[in-house]
Amino acid sequence: ADDIQAFPKRMATFTKPIIAAVNGAAAGSGMDLALACDFRTASKSARFAETYGKIGLLPGGGGAYLLPRIVGKARALELLFTADFIDAAQALEIGLVNHVFEDAQLIAATRKIAARIAAMPPLSIRLIKRTVNEGLASSLEASLDLVSSHIAVTRSGPDHAEAINAFREKRQGKFVG
Repeated sequence: ADDIQAFPKRMATFTKPIIAAVNGAAAGSGMDLALACDFRTASKSARFAETYGKIGLLPGGGGAYLLPRIVGKARALELLFTADFIDAAQALEIGLVNHVFEDAQLIAATRKIAARIAAMPPLSIRLIKRTVNEGLASSLEASLDLVSSHIAVTRSGPDHAEAINAFREKRQGKFVG
């Protein structure tokens, strides 16, 4: 609990976006590591598997919790029960990864996505992440109440006004968070 599970617990509380760029095989704990990220990109040669069943174990790094939330219960159980590898194209098809890039372009393309996110108002991005994560464990009513309070916070800050001005002036915003 203090070793293997410490990482997904920390990832769950990290307020900034986390993107996994998978190049090669992500199996067992490597798969769990990728699952703990907010979303995943992959090279065309990437492969994914939850291989714990083959060695008589369970996914102790959060895979049994995270995988069904990403790909759905039935697909997750099939991957967990069979311990089969899937390729990047299959991972994209089932929603395990968001993008597949040529092997040589993976890091540059993922950094480009990260830069687009980093250029957004940082407080909004953090609160969007919090709202989505907390919404997965609450009712619609509770989620709407939470988002209302987050909207009040973001509207009162300088980034909202800067975003509106930047949009009107057709320029990049300069955000402070």
